[in-house]
Amino acid sequence: MLSYRWTIFYVRDVEAAVIFYENAFGLKRRFVAEDASYGELETGQTRIGFAANHMANAAFPGGVRLLESTGKPQAAELGFATEDVAGAYKTAIAAGATAVTEPVKKPWGQTVAYVRDLNGILIEFGTDM
Repeated sequence: MLSYRWTIFYVRDVEAAVIFYENAFGLKRRFVAEDASYGELETGQTRIGFAANHMANAAFPGGVRLLESTGKPQAAELGFATEDVAGAYKTAIAAGATAVTEPVKKPWGQTVAYVRDLNGILIEFGTDM
């Protein structure tokens, strides 16, 4: 049986990404490698990892399509559950996230909001269903 444990994003600046997630989302740093090529944050049973772009180019023939902080967001998101969507949204914006969609209550009863991090990663805040 498989067990989901981590998501890794390839970014320009690993240390900056880790600091942003600590400040914007209150996540706890697990570690950042001495050479700042990789870092992880604790999120409960899973982890969010950041690896330097050069690691992707070394690991995958032909490299990868790099994240962009402008233009349309990638067709993927990180989702964080919270009962205080508006508070999480405001904290993220104050820490430097880019506003995408202010908190709104959906027809099915869930409240959601979206921001983008400093690398352009789409982040959703939502109440549990």
